Amino acid sequence: MTVETKLALTEQDVRSYSTANQEPSWFAEYRVQAFQAAENLPMPKPDKTKIDNWNFTNFPVHAVESDTFASLAELPEEVKAIVTENQKSVYIQRNNTPAYLQVSDELKAQGVIFTDIFTAVREHSELVQKYFMTNGVKTDEHKLASLHAALLNGGVFVYVPKNVEIVEPIQVVYLHDNTQASLFNHTIVVADTNSSVTYVENYLSTVPEAFGVVNIVSEVLAKDNARITFGAVDVLAKGLTTYVNRRGIADRNARIDWALGLMNDGNTISENVTHLVGDGSYGDTKMVTVGRGKQKQNFTTKIIHWGKHSEGFILKHGVMKDEASSIFNGVGKIEHGATKANAVQEARILMLNEKARGDANPILLIDEDDVTAGHAASVGRVDPLQLYYLMSRGISKQNAERLVVHGFLAPVVNVLPIEGVKKQLAEVIERKVR
Repeated sequence: MTVETKLALTEQDVRSYSTANQEPSWFAEYRVQAFQAAENLPMPKPDKTKIDNWNFTNFPVHAVESDTFASLAELPEEVKAIVTENQKSVYIQRNNTPAYLQVSDELKAQGVIFTDIFTAVREHSELVQKYFMTNGVKTDEHKLASLHAALLNGGVFVYVPKNVEIVEPIQVVYLHDNTQASLFNHTIVVADTNSSVTYVENYLSTVPEAFGVVNIVSEVLAKDNARITFGAVDVLAKGLTTYVNRRGIADRNARIDWALGLMNDGNTISENVTHLVGDGSYGDTKMVTVGRGKQKQNFTTKIIHWGKHSEGFILKHGVMKDEASSIFNGVGKIEHGATKANAVQEARILMLNEKARGDANPILLIDEDDVTAGHAASVGRVDPLQLYYLMSRGISKQNAERLVVHGFLAPVVNVLPIEGVKKQLAEVIERKVR
């Protein structure tokens, strides 16, 4: 069975939505051209996962209107748990509505731009045009990329000027509390020369099941000598089919660190690609996931070395239970000319039940001689010796298994930069493996 990929929306619907948001003409035309291109572009083809019968195009409505929040005190309890009162710079999007924005005086004085994507397109049009789907993700890559550009209905824009180092993390929460809402969010984080920023986003469903689709793109751009730490915890409801594409580009001596907790309850395709373009650039990706029920997930992580002396590290740990299945594709690619590059990756999947499935595929593609590269992968069940050791000290088998799982996933949980988010991820892991 193949799901029909024809949209119920029309080109006029796309134009009307753009007009309603008072978007500049270049952005409106960009949407329309992407919409037109989508019809003839193929779907992406994630390795070892057939998505012909996955629904990425049929959804109840394109955008829903939601109430905003006048203060952090009005936030739902689930959001309060991850946004502390001490958080100086935070943006909340509720379904498709920009619902709350707080930017510290310090960031304003430094010239940092932190706002929702619609405001950014209107008020910082030239800057957005410079970075929106130009060097990161391209609209003509496949059908889902072009549909994302055409149907964008949320997101955030962060620009850190040259020589500005932001100490406090910037936090974004995408609250999903409407069963009809679909998310086509676009995130742009730019750290200009000699700058640094820590950005953390949460996708949080407070409904147990939903009927929309999720098509997310994040473009993370670190200029010369810049550093970006990008943390994310995705907890989206069962019933949401999710495609997420997070892509980074690191210029000379720049660094991008990813810490990703991917905890959705629906079928998910995730791409995380980092291009180490400049000499001396550095990329580090840490990712954890827990699958349950009959979930199907595919996680492709790539670090592509273009610059000399570039270093790339991938660490992926996953836990599968019930009848869930997950594919871990890890690619370290060293292009010709990237001498002295170093590509290292590790992928490990733990299966808690007989019917759970995991597949780890580490791939090294090397077109240069003078380099260093290595990989490790394992798929298996909980080590009985570890369980025996814990049980011999009076711990029940169930609790011993929980402790092993938490320890297995700790390398990512522990590096998330916001304590509330770190605690949230630990609690989600606990709930999913219980």
